[in-house]
Amino acid sequence: MTLPLYAAPAAPGSLPSAPAQGPSTTPTGYALPDATGHFGAYGGTFVAETLMHALDELRAAYAKYSVDPEFIAEFRSELKHFVGRPSPIYHAKRLSARQGGAQIYLKREDLNHTGAHKINNTVGQALLAKRMGKPRVIAETGAGQHGVASATVAARFGMQCVVYMGSEDMGRQAANVYRMKLLGAEVVPVESGSKTLKDALNEAMRDWVTHVEDTFYIIGTVAGPHPYPMMVRDFNSVVGKECLVQMPEIAGRQPDYVVACVGGGSNAMGIFYDYIPLPEVRLVGVEAAGLGLDSGQHAASLQRGTPGVLHGNRTYLLQDANGQITATHSLSAGLDYPGVGPEHAFLKDSGRAEYVGATDAEALRAFHDCCEIEGIIPALESSHALAHALKLAQTRPASEIILVNLSGRGDKDLHIVAEASGLEFFCRDSCRRASQALTRSERGVS
Repeated sequence: MTLPLYAAPAAPGSLPSAPAQGPSTTPTGYALPDATGHFGAYGGTFVAETLMHALDELRAAYAKYSVDPEFIAEFRSELKHFVGRPSPIYHAKRLSARQGGAQIYLKREDLNHTGAHKINNTVGQALLAKRMGKPRVIAETGAGQHGVASATVAARFGMQCVVYMGSEDMGRQAANVYRMKLLGAEVVPVESGSKTLKDALNEAMRDWVTHVEDTFYIIGTVAGPHPYPMMVRDFNSVVGKECLVQMPEIAGRQPDYVVACVGGGSNAMGIFYDYIPLPEVRLVGVEAAGLGLDSGQHAASLQRGTPGVLHGNRTYLLQDANGQITATHSLSAGLDYPGVGPEHAFLKDSGRAEYVGATDAEALRAFHDCCEIEGIIPALESSHALAHALKLAQTRPASEIILVNLSGRGDKDLHIVAEASGLEFFCRDSCRRASQALTRSERGVS
């Protein structure tokens, strides 16, 4: 079941008449999840009894407001005037010429307010929280972009905001930690487990259990218990709906391939969703292959994982024979997660989407290529999708089109890229010491 937050997309083979700006009727012939939140064998609600009331309340509120004209009008207005939608599609002509094959187009989500696709979903959830009378919002974050987006909408609507972030990720994303604090959020370092996104999500869930009456949990990806996978997808499906209109305008037709990176999978589902009924468009998700899919140091849940339950839903997980979650690795904090959204698990098993990997090294090369050839600094997450698109383009004729969801900008990753490239990021020792001091203080280290 999905709800009419956006205008319905045009039928396959026809052209949409106007940009869609606001939540979604079901694409033709596709009606998942079911009433219990399942995408085939995946999804559902696997949580403590103490959260069932909160989830029931959330499902009822989403069912009510996602068809409410006043809610829809405010959501569309915020996307247009606050986020800056629609985001453009850009023909990467020089990259395409360099590769010598298919034409590469970029959906420029990096140009959104806050620099990534995350703001689309957080605006929707914040408006819902406001109508539910929840003055406090919490969020988890890995790369920091969802944390920044959550802090941004909390400031926009006058809410208290607490963001949970693994201390390992705080060290990798110190700039985004500071951005969240500038926006008025409290950033709580998580020291348990691997000190990354998985553990931040665990802590956010614990917070929600103890503050359900006044707190709304803004989940940042298409995972978690029902209705989150559906709700986050619906709010972010503005990306794909815009593409349905923009691609015929800029390229004369829809793409042959839609490519997006996949960690939890929100940016990918946002662009995949309305292309699901178009079988001529191949959907390709790109996971973090880290140091290689056979190295044991990656975050490729769909390619190397098995079904299990984590964070309230059944999906593919990286786990050992005893069902314990195993360590992950990616140069990109936003992809460093041992699971994936349940709809991606369904799309994989059904064959509607295919999932591949890009290594740290391949993502770095794509990052530098995009910077030097197109003048665009992509996020490391997006660079994984771009890396696969560059390889794919070389194998396809120049008449074919590859649309890449450039899900975020790379300002946040500059120090990671510099370090990985053996370059000096800080111009002065005092800058380096200040950054190191911030990281130590956030982690409680003197």
